[in-house]
Amino acid sequence: KKPKAIISVHLYGMPYKVDEVHKIAKAYNIPVLEDSAEALGSTYNSIKCGTFGDISILSFNGNKIITTSGGGALVTKDIKIKEKAVFLATQARDQAVEYLHSSIGYNYRLSNVLAGIGRGQMEVLDDRVAARRANYEHYKNSFRNIEEIKFVDEPEGYYSNRWLSCILTPSEEIREGIRTSLDALNIETRPLWKPMHQQPIFKDAPKYLNGVSDDLFKKGLCLPSGSNLTDIELNRVTSAIKTYFRAWLKNYYKTYQINMLQSG
Repeated sequence: KKPKAIISVHLYGMPYKVDEVHKIAKAYNIPVLEDSAEALGSTYNSIKCGTFGDISILSFNGNKIITTSGGGALVTKDIKIKEKAVFLATQARDQAVEYLHSSIGYNYRLSNVLAGIGRGQMEVLDDRVAARRANYEHYKNSFRNIEEIKFVDEPEGYYSNRWLSCILTPSEEIREGIRTSLDALNIETRPLWKPMHQQPIFKDAPKYLNGVSDDLFKKGLCLPSGSNLTDIELNRVTSAIKTYFRAWLKNYYKTYQINMLQSG
């Protein structure tokens, strides 16, 4: 069966493989729903994310670069899709004097106040993106001598808003060691998104796996990434992670020496 749509996600602000995905979509005439919830301000070949899909979505949730405390926006070049979306989002009320409904609708509108707050913040979007990218560069420079920490760089033509700065570690054990040591200092970090096939509600759903998402979930960690982080706060995070690795290396070599003695 041909899928009804392809949902493509710009993850953590990094653009998806736009050319490859849309080449397949065009060949098989499959619409693309572009999830740009995390990628406001990101670009692919200088084109803004959120403009590639037949329908694209933006998120203004409280943890996003631009926030209205909740809600988001739908983006489309098709006026008929736009009108249908507005119709459904405003309770699908038919044109009549009385309240008349021939379709099931929803009340999915942002209030005018929240929409105004969101539009006002659009003026500082570039500043927010610059701050997030500065967080990423701070972490990357701070951990350049720690071989166990890897970063995902931008391929040519990719520009990420670095909504969240994420690292990859050698193992789940080390990832959890970093996370729990920071948690003890009241510094919140989280693993990368849990793969959909690991969610209990989707346990019986069809899935096509190659192990990549499972591996990333085990080894990946999202670091504090707010646009208003200060240098003092960033240094506190990096200092705590360096302290963890000093203790980890000390324990690693101690275990290695014990194993060597026991083996001969």
